[in-house]
Amino acid sequence: MKRFFGFTLMSISVMALIAGCQTKKDNFRYLLDEFADLKVMRYQIPGWEELTLSQKEYAYHLSEAAKWGRDITWDQNCSMNIPARHIIENILNNYEGDRQCADFRNFEVYAKRFFFSNGIHHHYAEDKFFPDCPKEYFGQLMAEVGDGDKRAEFLPYFYDPDVYPQRRSTSTEGDIVAMSAVNFYEGVTRQEVEDYYKSIMNPSDETPVSYGLNTKLVKDSEGRVTELPWCLNGIYGPAIEKICRELEAASKVAENESQAKALRLLIRYYETGDLRLWDEYNIEWVKDTLGTVDYINGFVEDYNDPLGRKGSWEGYVNIKDHKASKRSDILSANAQWFEDNSPVDPRFKKKECKGISAKVINAVCLAGDSYPSTPIGINLPNADWIRKDYGSKSVTISNITRAYDYAAQESPNNTLDEFAWDDEEKEIYRKWGSYADEIHTDLHECLGHGSGQLLPGVSATAMGEYSSTLEEARADLFGLYFTADPKMVELGIMPDPEAYKAEYSNFIRNGMLVQFNRVELGRPNTEAHMQDRKLIAEWCYTHGLKDGVILRKVRDGKTYFIVKDYQKLRGLFAQLLAEIQRIKSEGDYEAGKKLVETYAVNIDPELHKEVKERYEALNLKPYGGFINPDIIPVEKNGKIVDYKIVYNDDFLKQQLDYGEKYGTL
Repeated sequence: MKRFFGFTLMSISVMALIAGCQTKKDNFRYLLDEFADLKVMRYQIPGWEELTLSQKEYAYHLSEAAKWGRDITWDQNCSMNIPARHIIENILNNYEGDRQCADFRNFEVYAKRFFFSNGIHHHYAEDKFFPDCPKEYFGQLMAEVGDGDKRAEFLPYFYDPDVYPQRRSTSTEGDIVAMSAVNFYEGVTRQEVEDYYKSIMNPSDETPVSYGLNTKLVKDSEGRVTELPWCLNGIYGPAIEKICRELEAASKVAENESQAKALRLLIRYYETGDLRLWDEYNIEWVKDTLGTVDYINGFVEDYNDPLGRKGSWEGYVNIKDHKASKRSDILSANAQWFEDNSPVDPRFKKKECKGISAKVINAVCLAGDSYPSTPIGINLPNADWIRKDYGSKSVTISNITRAYDYAAQESPNNTLDEFAWDDEEKEIYRKWGSYADEIHTDLHECLGHGSGQLLPGVSATAMGEYSSTLEEARADLFGLYFTADPKMVELGIMPDPEAYKAEYSNFIRNGMLVQFNRVELGRPNTEAHMQDRKLIAEWCYTHGLKDGVILRKVRDGKTYFIVKDYQKLRGLFAQLLAEIQRIKSEGDYEAGKKLVETYAVNIDPELHKEVKERYEALNLKPYGGFINPDIIPVEKNGKIVDYKIVYNDDFLKQQLDYGEKYGTL
């Protein structure tokens, strides 16, 4: 499970754009470009020069392995994305006409949006977006660079709202498999998908396989439903061959045998597609808690699948921040206390918390589903039985959050002043908000996702399309509940008993108001993490009306939500956490569905319009992403003697370079 600043208690537009969270002390430029509703930044890699040559080489090969998976992500998002990308790359590389005219400038903005989202669908809202330049002009550009014969096929892909309208459908009407543009299914209905996996799953298996995680489900020539694996000799074979080559090179310079063994298992899994090997790999990967360099590589998160089963490909390379990780070490050491004192039914608690490790890291390379838009917190593996029996790894990504904060200092406006009710609310956030949010991230990732257990016989996929929303809400609630616990002050993690209030007021403010600046007017709230926040905030607002826990006030035509009783709000968080844990542990699909559809989906149209207008007046960009630095081998006398970091500053250039160097499809 991964957690974005845009997916946490507060939207990234809030966290990143509140100046003063950290003071910028260097001349490094973080904010590089802004267009549409997006901003592009870059990040530094603290601690790189302290690595040994072997550790740098290890990180280099892991980063190359991550970049080679780029085309997999693009193809998974929609089958037409890569050939369409080649058309855009051809225009950007070879068009010799007027590049200063308004139409070409609009085309260039579309190209940037296209690259940012790894395809034609918004990376967050998942709806299709369109070029602002005329369709005829786009066709003329194609003709100018030799792609004129492709206009009839591809212009509808770029311009027609009825062609692949949504990447992942969450509609309550119709077949969400057929309506989704994702390339996980072909020629099959939702019912056929569910029937297929029901037929091959063993509900009594104590170590259940993540069936379907690394396959495409199709109908063969005789109309039978079958799986096509994503492996060396299957779909994505050319990319996986390159990935395995770099993983093999990394295994030879791993920091310890546990890392090397995990990489060998990962390679075997890629070669065979055997999901039992994927489980073996994850178990070995979890065991390595001593290494400085770490990574994610594989078909991991299922957010993009309308049925919550198929894993999107992602890569991530990082190095540990040893000093900052001391806080996470304390949480890990006290995991059993938090589990025992969680406000859920004892039947759903783990009797023994195993192998929970947490650390603060600095990103080295972002790739696949984590590029350009990236998480700031990750907890893996996702398999419940592995988490229960072997534990999990939780990370908070320090240099990414720092880059957001530093980039924010370049903007004079912020959402705190616009959406917070009074100076008292603003002051407590300015004093404690940034740190309190980091603590919530730690609790969410380190303990929240790893808490609780399923009852025997309950499938990890029992929640279906509601799985991601409910799981993120569960982890968020766990973090919210314990952020306010006196134990946090006792452990020396929370600096003040009142600091949690900054997090509580911000969560409600964001869940009820601010985050909807990201949703197109008239559209429902569909992204899983945004649904999580809305579900929690609105449920608590509704259930706290009688006691006046959260007040809704209007001043000068502007709406505000104010927390009046923080302890009662904590009690509401506890109630909802207990219920969502029950739903997941018992596999109560209907109760989960009702909870999500009642509180998480529909946005009040007048309030939505108001939020959009207030946010647009601030002239801020609600979404952010990054370009990677390059890791360059340094040779001397035919031998590599170092790996240097080179920081890039051109988003389009990096995209075009990656297309040329790492293209496999």
